[in-house]
Amino acid sequence: MINGELKSKIDRVWDAFWSGGISNPLEVIEQITYLLFIRRLDDLQTVKERKANRTGEPIEDPIFQPGEADLRWSRFKDFEPGVMHQVIGEGVFPFLRRLGGDGSTYSDHMKDARFTIPTPALLSRVVDMLDDVPMQDRDTNGDLYEYMLSKIASAGQNGQFRTPRHIIQLMVDMTAPQPMDEVCDPACGTAGFLVAASEYVRREHPSVMTDEQQRRHYHRSMFHGYDFDSTMLRIGSMNMLLHGVEQPDIRYRDSLSEGAAGEEGLYSLILANPPFAGSLDYESTSKDLQRVVKTKKTELLFLALFLRLLKPGGRAAVIVPDGVLFGSSTAHKTLRQILVEDQKLDAVVKLPSGVFRPYAGVSTAILLFTKTNSGGTEHVWFYDVQADGFSLDDKRIPGGADDLPDVLARWAERDGDELKRERTERSFCVPKSDIVAQECDLSLSRYKELVYGEVEYEPPLDIIAGIEKLDAEIRQGLAELKAMLS
Repeated sequence: MINGELKSKIDRVWDAFWSGGISNPLEVIEQITYLLFIRRLDDLQTVKERKANRTGEPIEDPIFQPGEADLRWSRFKDFEPGVMHQVIGEGVFPFLRRLGGDGSTYSDHMKDARFTIPTPALLSRVVDMLDDVPMQDRDTNGDLYEYMLSKIASAGQNGQFRTPRHIIQLMVDMTAPQPMDEVCDPACGTAGFLVAASEYVRREHPSVMTDEQQRRHYHRSMFHGYDFDSTMLRIGSMNMLLHGVEQPDIRYRDSLSEGAAGEEGLYSLILANPPFAGSLDYESTSKDLQRVVKTKKTELLFLALFLRLLKPGGRAAVIVPDGVLFGSSTAHKTLRQILVEDQKLDAVVKLPSGVFRPYAGVSTAILLFTKTNSGGTEHVWFYDVQADGFSLDDKRIPGGADDLPDVLARWAERDGDELKRERTERSFCVPKSDIVAQECDLSLSRYKELVYGEVEYEPPLDIIAGIEKLDAEIRQGLAELKAMLS
């Protein structure tokens, strides 16, 4: 975790952006992202130079040419603020836009880079702050960027881009990414799911950094993210970089469009919280997806997409609105039937409706399923989450009850002790036959049994007698009060 001093420094810079006329938190993060990227390039050039000095060979694939020394972070950070502002605006950003030899997705995302920091004083403060961050410390880099991204969640409408980190962590822990998985988020935003998956693999499988094959896969071909917002692509790419993934596959793509088809069966794990507040027209939507489920609702189309992208045996943990669980349209029923009867539906984790406040109050659930193309659902595990460790109002204050550790513990026993639980408990299993009998309705309330306690009331005549006694006492009190006032 980053310390309070660094947090307060970021907060001061954030306030400076705000007072300088940049109030969009995405623009603030974008400008900081550009500066972090140019610092990374300088660090890479330094490594190349040290290697050349040791070997006596020329610098291999230099990033900066001899006449571009002033464009390096290590040079311009010491310039007078006015000169620095001019060098970055007229030299560094044109350099970023034409950069292409880096070989990573970052360079591609920088081609539209715009410099919008308005004053030399603000730029100088930002550069000083970023220069204090030890870039060789992956944990500090990642936590710094996560802290900046958390400000999106408190920025009103822009919060739609961010899934709460603790919900992401639960989904990653439940799916347990493995070193040779191919992980994909087709609506990646700031790449929160991919970052959490990368951290899980590093923590649970240390060999990924020592085994050459695993390390190459981890850095170059394990993580895949798509989005059609270029700002999100830049932010997501840098988020991955600062968490230690060198070249993730973060690309521009409208995942539901006709032009995005053709990647069937490529991934072994999908983690996603796709947008589900809208619909598309038939003309722009992939015909392959419409053959699976004929609808314009994005949440159903994304589920169909996930099934298409997964390899046989691939698994998914995705967030869906409650309507997917019980919607009565043909498309809703068809998709649920596919999950239950053609694939292996593992679990439905019902989330409390306040999880995505303050920017969305919709009720949601996590669906966990495995692609088999041959069925396999024996029973479905349900869990009714009542609390996630934060208040469920717009303030989302940390503290209080937290069911998420219990979700993870019970999930591990879903094929064991969980089968014995009664449907009156927080979690329980429902046989496939019961779900099919309910037209594959997946709403937890359909199967949860409520226990009504017996309440004994006094006989009506005794209740009436008590009321009459109270009435007499009131009348007597009023008479005594009246006597005192007369």
